[in-house]
Amino acid sequence: MLKVKLMNKIAKVGTDVLSTTKYEVSDKVENEDAIMVRSAALHDMEFSPNLRAIARCGAGVNNIPVDKCTKEGIVVFNTPGANANAVKELAIAALILASRDIVGGIKWTETLAGQTGVAKLVEAGKGAFVGHELAGKTLGVVGLGAIGGMVANAAISLGMNVLGYDPYITAKAAWSLAPSVRQAADYAEIFKSCDYITLHVPATPQTKNMICEKSIATMKDGVRIINLARADLVNAEDVKKAIAEKKIARYVVDFPTEETVGVEGIVAIPHLGASTVESEDHCAIMAAQELDEFLTCGNIRNSVNFPSVSVAHSLYPRVCIMHENIPNILTQVTAAFSAEGINIESMASGSKGDVAYTIVEANSVASEDALAKIRAVEGVFGVREYTF
Repeated sequence: MLKVKLMNKIAKVGTDVLSTTKYEVSDKVENEDAIMVRSAALHDMEFSPNLRAIARCGAGVNNIPVDKCTKEGIVVFNTPGANANAVKELAIAALILASRDIVGGIKWTETLAGQTGVAKLVEAGKGAFVGHELAGKTLGVVGLGAIGGMVANAAISLGMNVLGYDPYITAKAAWSLAPSVRQAADYAEIFKSCDYITLHVPATPQTKNMICEKSIATMKDGVRIINLARADLVNAEDVKKAIAEKKIARYVVDFPTEETVGVEGIVAIPHLGASTVESEDHCAIMAAQELDEFLTCGNIRNSVNFPSVSVAHSLYPRVCIMHENIPNILTQVTAAFSAEGINIESMASGSKGDVAYTIVEANSVASEDALAKIRAVEGVFGVREYTF
């Protein structure tokens, strides 16, 4: 029986995907074959020797030591798009919170508790909270993946002009954009042209502190910035300075830190982007399905450290091989099958950077000698056989 360790509370509708006849699923299991995780940090965790896969119920994997996992042949999955609608809806709320001092107004209203004539006091004091409308303003969307694309389309429906930029946009993502979403030439065009800027990119060495004193200086006076992606994308001290100087009108962030809590001009949301019942269900289901398919037949989809490679289920036994993305490996693999008189019925292979993954289906089960020859190929670091 395969063991799946839960590192956070995972929605039951997701764990129910993993059949009780094949899997033991609990936060108590040891020597686990797989892990399901949401926000728990795994960087200091000592992995089980049996560990083959980690599924992150969400998009970001900064809580997982991905490089270490790759070296150890552990496939790391995420669930892109599963929480996109939840984050999109919070982004709409963030746009409004950036435009109108709703938070400040509510806090002020609460100070009127116990006084008489509240209605008159409200009418007299509401002028301090006058805001702006979104319609007609220009929104810059940095990152046009599953979430950014939905935010861009929603903003169009709100009457905004939308300018988007994503150097890695996929054809599918591009086709999903509303025709009126304009493509910027680079980040610089977003920064200088937009009244509102919303960030939807992962935290990488290239994107860390992309919003900083230098980029802020190129922005419009009174720009409003929304960050529902990662705290590291924004230099908090530079933003606070820009708010004090009235360069930035408001900063809405879903990742509060010591630097951003309780600062006038900053609306700090307690990491609610994907915190909906529906989103947690969708992420859990997708993560469980990814694990089940990999553990059952070796297919990989939505991995952050291995390529997506899958072969439709059949009755043929298969061998799945993790290897370096270098020449001549597949030639030696096929030769190992041929030497045993085994016919290859189908083969699929893919690469991601320096790492490759190959699925071979054959007309008979590979012998231990054949598997040993494959494992001995220079550059191969993982071999697993599946029979059905």
